Amino acid sequence: MKRIFPNCTSCVFMLIVFLGIFVCLQTGCTNKRNDTVQIIGFPQSYADLAEKVRPAVVNISAITTVTIPGNPFRQFFGQDQGGSLEEFFRRFFGDVPDRELRQRSLGSGFIIDEDGYIVTNNHVVERADEISVKLADGRDYKAKVIGRDSKTDIALIKISSLFTHLPFLSLGDSDAMRVGDWVLAIGNPFGLEHTVTQGIISATGRVIGAGPYDNFLQTDAPINPGNSGGSLVNLQGEVIGINTAIVAAGQGIGFAIPINLAKSIVSQLKEKGSVVRGWIGVSVQTVTPEIADFFKLKGPKGVLVGDIIPGGPADKAGIKRGDIIINFDGKEIKDVSDLPRLVAGTPVGKDVNVMVIRGGDEISVTLKVEELKEERILSQAQTPESKLRMRVDNINRRWQMEFGITDESGVVVIDVAPNSQAYLAGMLVGDVITEINRKSIEDASDYKSAMEQAERGKPLLFLVNRRGQAFYVTINIS
Repeated sequence: MKRIFPNCTSCVFMLIVFLGIFVCLQTGCTNKRNDTVQIIGFPQSYADLAEKVRPAVVNISAITTVTIPGNPFRQFFGQDQGGSLEEFFRRFFGDVPDRELRQRSLGSGFIIDEDGYIVTNNHVVERADEISVKLADGRDYKAKVIGRDSKTDIALIKISSLFTHLPFLSLGDSDAMRVGDWVLAIGNPFGLEHTVTQGIISATGRVIGAGPYDNFLQTDAPINPGNSGGSLVNLQGEVIGINTAIVAAGQGIGFAIPINLAKSIVSQLKEKGSVVRGWIGVSVQTVTPEIADFFKLKGPKGVLVGDIIPGGPADKAGIKRGDIIINFDGKEIKDVSDLPRLVAGTPVGKDVNVMVIRGGDEISVTLKVEELKEERILSQAQTPESKLRMRVDNINRRWQMEFGITDESGVVVIDVAPNSQAYLAGMLVGDVITEINRKSIEDASDYKSAMEQAERGKPLLFLVNRRGQAFYVTINIS
């Protein structure tokens, strides 16, 4: 017995050691596995979110009736303009009646309240004679257009559902979205109903040339034809964008209208069927590095006032050509797209504080925002760059007749050498130069004097009038 007990003790000890090693290995493996799967902020499934959002996203079918002329020559030459060819066709084929062709286009939209108001893109419904809406549960409704805004590509339509509850989505805060945030895009790509794709916000504040108030969210969530008007939602199921555009040449690049921009548009469309925008009567352009150097700024910032509408709000407030607007109604102006968007969204009649740089000093002025009418254009001049070789002449009757010039003073550009500094800066034959380096140019002698005083290597600031549009151009003399 005494010999056996020590042996048993050794066996028990060895068993405990092996069990300890086994437990440690198992624990280590488990911890390692957990570390690899738990990524903070990455949802393991979007199923619950998709199930919550999909019922309020709708399929929009827009029917447009197009008249096809029975006589093909009338289609090419216009009504009663076919002449002998039209008569030839009638003689051999008789009077062929016109026929109507019904064209159908598909898009998406989303319900925003229980009354049946639906937000979509303007281009989805703008030419529609009939609009039908299909919900995720298969219900079909006829819809009517409440209002459209072509400048932002937003439309509001409505369906009526007297006896059944309609699902709807809450509108989020697009300004709170950051690059890298996860989003879902829901719509009907290629007519495939209620498709869900996921991605991230790739960029904000994108300007793609779609309209005067571009401020798009960029996402890599797949957005395809038919997705237009659908919702881009955050992980709380709130709409933060309206899917609106894809880049045909790019893979994984889509754009959405920020919902914060859409909120005011939708509110106005719902209330009065149209959109009223603010206007201050200025034309602005980008502050290039050359312009920033000329005005002795630390770097490009704000926008340069190139032209002012006489009698407009900016004119009444004392804003002048050559002023650099750096702040509007408490909001910083970073680039040329900011000001038109901020002005347009400002209530008509509101008194707004505007901060400008003039002569190196910051000046505060107050103006009253007026309504933008169709004949009023808040435009932005081009932003030309450097090199000079051109001929000018005094303004006379000949040039006034040839170029449609109404100016009585200044000099007219009559020749610009290809690939010259002036050519590359954007100067065109027919342009009228009225100022150089903030000094008035009355005639060719003033122009010659200004050019003689120009220092090589330093930029000249030209005030140019082109068909009634004034803007600044900087050109370096080399």
